[in-house]
Amino acid sequence: MILLRRALTLPHIPLPLRIPVSQTHFMGRPIAWFRLALCLVCMFAIPVQARDAVAAPADAEDTWMSVLLGGRKIGSLHVERQRDGRTVTTIQTLTILLTRNGKSIPLANTIRSVETPDGRPLGFGARTTMSTMDSVVEGLRLPDGRFEVDLVVGGATQRETIDWPSDALLAEGQRLAMQAAQARPGSHYLLPAFDPASRQVIDAQVDVLGEELVSLPDGPERLSHQRQRLHQARGDQVMDLWLDREGRVRKGLVAMLGSSMEMVACSRACAEAPAQSVDMFRAAMVASPRPLTPNLRNNSLRYRVHVEGDAAQPLIDTDEQRITPLGHGDWQIDTGGPHAHGQPPPQPGDLAANAWLQSDAPLIRELTANAIGKAATPHQKMRRLYNFVGSYITQHGLDVGYASALEVANTRQGDCTEFAVLLAAMARAAGVPARVVTGMVYADRYGKASRVFLPHAWVQAWVGNRWQSYDAALRQFDSTHVALDSGDGDPWHFYGVTDLFGRLRIDSIKAAPEIFDAPIDNAPAPAPSTGISGNGAGPGGDGG
Repeated sequence: MILLRRALTLPHIPLPLRIPVSQTHFMGRPIAWFRLALCLVCMFAIPVQARDAVAAPADAEDTWMSVLLGGRKIGSLHVERQRDGRTVTTIQTLTILLTRNGKSIPLANTIRSVETPDGRPLGFGARTTMSTMDSVVEGLRLPDGRFEVDLVVGGATQRETIDWPSDALLAEGQRLAMQAAQARPGSHYLLPAFDPASRQVIDAQVDVLGEELVSLPDGPERLSHQRQRLHQARGDQVMDLWLDREGRVRKGLVAMLGSSMEMVACSRACAEAPAQSVDMFRAAMVASPRPLTPNLRNNSLRYRVHVEGDAAQPLIDTDEQRITPLGHGDWQIDTGGPHAHGQPPPQPGDLAANAWLQSDAPLIRELTANAIGKAATPHQKMRRLYNFVGSYITQHGLDVGYASALEVANTRQGDCTEFAVLLAAMARAAGVPARVVTGMVYADRYGKASRVFLPHAWVQAWVGNRWQSYDAALRQFDSTHVALDSGDGDPWHFYGVTDLFGRLRIDSIKAAPEIFDAPIDNAPAPAPSTGISGNGAGPGGDGG
């Protein structure tokens, strides 16, 4: 059983882990919210009792569930469970329809697990549709107990061998654990769940709350209420589940972006009823307390923000951003100008190719060589790569959920995330350590909204002995770029900040002159900035 609300913020490695610019460039990440649903699929991998008129064979169960957000239907989940005496195979197919600035984005995912009747893992797989090409994961248990995993992203295949943690559970193992816990109301236990899509293990702390009468579309049922909790820096992630006596999930509920996301067991007709429009991007907008003119954006800024919940570290320090806790959920963010030692220096993974930043692919290497020409220093290379990517992506589509760097290189389309993954991959191909940053950026207007911060993505590169930011999508980097997290380009990494948008409020924004004229705050004011470069390269930085 996998906790719905979790943050996948660790870099991808081959071992399971414990765990006035065109508006089309803004992230509006449908993938982040889709990831919530994918996690929920893993939660609901546990079969529920089929309720359709035609009964399933004794060795098979066929189940349908409805997916809702804020009471509005956004998709369905179909669960198939097959038993042949020696194995239990569970297949879950999730379809979601999200709206982004008036444009519908269909997303789909299928997850499969194969286990022994007592819950020992034998194989797993996942297929996710987030762009024009599917990403596929297939894992098979080897005789020595390890798993051979094939990962297909952007048309390229990678093979790796992973060690399976002895206590990690797939669908049937999770069902058996939750069924056994029902007999101990008031108890607590640890549920280590393996997610086939991300190949990570998530340790969920589970509270057994006891039996409750729960209303469902086909009538009320008496179910066991269990609450899963994952402790993390941005606050606890909590998922409530209601299970029947066989440990089969009948309902799940989680808070998201100030609303509630749930799945409920029902008939096929109920589950396949038409989806209703839900604009997830609008729900993620954060209001600005004041308009930010170009002059303000090119100065150092100080933000005072409030984050609901018990987040220990909801934002990150960077070499261009300093975070100061003020207590009671309040935080101070200073942006603009370099902040020495805000981040550790590059690690080997910051130069390595991976499934989403395919810096070793022939096409990306060819594009990189053509773009950098005779550039010798990291500074020169990044300037040329930044300019190249900014003009290379010619179709700024809102319907690209998430594409790898290689897919972007082939299709030349996408929004800010596609700009970021391609630039990061090309930087690595050029020998410059690079990361993909998830954050938000200010816009005077976006659609019918005005003076808002929007989800966004850009790149950090190691230039001049520090991490500098490059925004190829907006063609500029300024003090309204607020970094929330950074990673290796894996789309699951974006999930880590999804719910933060629903819990974050900006109370005030002050420019450097206003800070120096104001009473002393809890932290020193940032040094006055001479302005941030409008070409996306960040202030200063001719080194390398």
